[in-house]
Amino acid sequence: MNQNHIEAYIDELLEKSTLDFPAWNIEKMRQGIKSDWNYIDGCMIKAILEMYSITGKEKYRDFAESYISHRVQEDGSIDGYNPEKFNIDDVNAGKTLFELYDLTGKEKYRKAIELIYSQVKRQPRTREGNFWHKLIYPAQVWLDGMYMGQPFYMEYETRFNNKKNYDDIFSQFFNVVDKCRDEKTGLYYHAYDCSREMFWCDKVTGLSQNFWLRALGWYAMALLDTLDKCDRSVCEENYDKLKEVYIDYMNALKNFQDESGMWWQVPNFPGRERNYLETSGSAILSYAFLKGVRLGFLPEEFAVAGEKAFHGICDRYLTTEEGNMSLDGICLVAGLGGKQMRDGTYDYYMSEPIVKDDAKGVGPFLLAYTEMLRRQA
Repeated sequence: MNQNHIEAYIDELLEKSTLDFPAWNIEKMRQGIKSDWNYIDGCMIKAILEMYSITGKEKYRDFAESYISHRVQEDGSIDGYNPEKFNIDDVNAGKTLFELYDLTGKEKYRKAIELIYSQVKRQPRTREGNFWHKLIYPAQVWLDGMYMGQPFYMEYETRFNNKKNYDDIFSQFFNVVDKCRDEKTGLYYHAYDCSREMFWCDKVTGLSQNFWLRALGWYAMALLDTLDKCDRSVCEENYDKLKEVYIDYMNALKNFQDESGMWWQVPNFPGRERNYLETSGSAILSYAFLKGVRLGFLPEEFAVAGEKAFHGICDRYLTTEEGNMSLDGICLVAGLGGKQMRDGTYDYYMSEPIVKDDAKGVGPFLLAYTEMLRRQA
């Protein structure tokens, strides 16, 4: 791992970015619109704050604080955020507010936390009790959404609500285990439609058709980061049960790791035509393995696998062309339903654009990098 090389890449991205037009939000750049409050920037700013935490370099803290402060007003309102959309993705960036509140003491961050929690309290639910992914995707639970919502929910409960809703958080995870886990592989299907009405779902199980790498990664992070923010002393039985879910899942994912260290876009079809080794999901799993070892959940062999994943990404996709560095191999976006009628087939997951430098890849790559640095400390 060339530490100077990686940090030069990150610094280059920050230098190219403005508060309204970050270089890493490729979706917004392609649309030609300024960035608002969204999970993509949330991933990146969270990673930049982790860089500050491990390196102590003020430039990371200053950038993160400027970026979020630009959007959070003194009364706690957030430019570009509307809780009435009930989009669970929008909760993700709220995790940065806890850290910035601790670092700066600014009350506007505390107020903004309450605003986002107001969405969590009122988020529509499936009949099993899980949050809808979005108001426009009723009765649907996506693995992505478990990461976007649950770690924030757990941190809020731990810090500010006397842990009153711990059972609700655990229940939502256990419902996903019950509904989405594939017994044969130990992997989880991308999404579940409680109503069985969506065109993409199996009319008996409600499940989507395939495993998608980044969604598998989001779910791994959801488990790990939620456990990390939990006070085990008040929920020992549920905590230990969810930890076992995480361990079982990490073992399943390890079985699908390619010899390159990375994972495939649809991981159970390695080498299939058009399938490719994908950066964002591989970086997420590198982070999940490394952090899982650091927290004592996983044995050392998983750290070896996590490091192999990180080096595999660097070797394949971190490149320099004409003096400009870039991180390639990132699936821009994938989902189900919507105006695009995304059907969750193998061909669909192969059809989405592959891009460079998008935060959905760069953010997790940075998070994995901070875990690599912690191992050296």
